[in-house]
Amino acid sequence: MNLIDFLLNLLLGVSLGTLGGLFGIGGGLLAIPALGVLFGLDQQLAQGTALVMVVPNVLLALWRYHQRNRIDLRHALTLAASSFLCALLGARWAVTLDAERMRLAFVAFLVALACYNLSRVYWRPAAGSSELRQPWPWLALLGSGAGLLGGLLGVGGAVLATPVLTGLFGTTQVMAQGLSLALAAPSTGVTLITYALHGHVDWALALPLALGGLLSISWGVRFAHALPERLLRALFAGFLLLCALLLGLRV
Repeated sequence: MNLIDFLLNLLLGVSLGTLGGLFGIGGGLLAIPALGVLFGLDQQLAQGTALVMVVPNVLLALWRYHQRNRIDLRHALTLAASSFLCALLGARWAVTLDAERMRLAFVAFLVALACYNLSRVYWRPAAGSSELRQPWPWLALLGSGAGLLGGLLGVGGAVLATPVLTGLFGTTQVMAQGLSLALAAPSTGVTLITYALHGHVDWALALPLALGGLLSISWGVRFAHALPERLLRALFAGFLLLCALLLGLRV
């Protein structure tokens, strides 16, 4: 890789890191379709390469969210522990599947999730709270499902956990994004290891993306805490639709 390619990949990582901090997802959800469209990577290779950027971004974003909006340790550990094992199972399953079918499933998932988030913008749900609406042990069930999905699709499960936390558990968007990062931290790590062991990581491409993400993810977290709740939710839905469109170009 020459210097110009390195710098371009670094700038791409900066952009993805900012979005990852803004939406509490580590940037992988956009990185996967971007790698498929811009670099022609197949689905598994795109997911594994994106995870190299996602893992450090998630850890840094989690710390930044915790600094600005303290995350309950009991809730965070429940989500993290329950997601870990299921993420391992999902990742082992993912590396055996057909890449094109995985891409189609990923596009369908993004569209469905975007529609759900848009519906919550226009239905004007009740204001979120810093207290959970459901008993906290139910977080283990959410962690298991999100971990399995994260291992399968390489997005850490945060993208599923955030709307469930705001809708079912009644949290604010910012609190949900912080807890989702706590859930994603261990599951993204074990998923990356699984993908790497099966040769589904382009390290030369991944490392400048990761560096760019680390340089910029704090900006996204700062923006997230400055934006109104409904606007942040609407932007998140639009972001999901954009990802689905980009990935659909490769189907």
